[in-house]
Amino acid sequence: MQLDTVRAVITGGVSGLGLAVAQYIVAHGGKVALFDLNDDKGAAAVAALGEGNARYFNTNVTDEAGVVASLAAAREFLGGLNVAMNCAGILGAGRVLGKEAPMPLANFQTTVMVNLVGSFNVAKAAANLMQHNEPGQDGERGVIINTASVAAYEGQIGQAAYSASKGGVVGMTLPMARELARFGIRVMTIAPGVFWTPMVDGMPESVQQSLAASIPFPSRLGKPEDFASLVGHIVGNPYLNGETIRLDGATRLAPK
Repeated sequence: MQLDTVRAVITGGVSGLGLAVAQYIVAHGGKVALFDLNDDKGAAAVAALGEGNARYFNTNVTDEAGVVASLAAAREFLGGLNVAMNCAGILGAGRVLGKEAPMPLANFQTTVMVNLVGSFNVAKAAANLMQHNEPGQDGERGVIINTASVAAYEGQIGQAAYSASKGGVVGMTLPMARELARFGIRVMTIAPGVFWTPMVDGMPESVQQSLAASIPFPSRLGKPEDFASLVGHIVGNPYLNGETIRLDGATRLAPK
């Protein structure tokens, strides 16, 4: 798929990794629909990207009917839909046995609901629309890209809920790719390491430096542009399918 033909929905699209993907796609001639829950940032993102290139849709990824409605409206704006990029997610940090009490089950459920169920909800609704696209090269009709985390493999203390949710995203990638193959829809996942995001920006500088030093090479935090360029390659390489790619500078998370 050529980038200038991309008509993409991006969840979590008004900041961080999602916004970087939107900027990359628009810079290469594509159009984007941004699904998020921050109206102010959504308006700012659209203004920066250009109203002809982007539109914001206030969308909760865990709302089944709401996602279906937003996807329909997004496809109308975009003039089609051939890429769905799942970037929406929450950290959901917390120990199983906290200082005062065990983790409330609601905390675990919320993390899994947003990160895993939300990704599935968007993916299946997007695939339902993509299956009707005219096939392109190799019979391709669309690409779904999910975002996991290296914590899916080396979850740290306090990341039981987060790691479980991201591990679920990794786990559903191959079976979903196998199932959707007959429709010409590819499914890929990216597992980023420690990236410059709004969460990292709020950390003390000493912590940021410590994180950067722990990464073998290059010894720096990942840049949103690194993530976006990998998305671009996945979109353009039709033989990438059913796989999770770690994007982490060879880092492996310590227990804490």
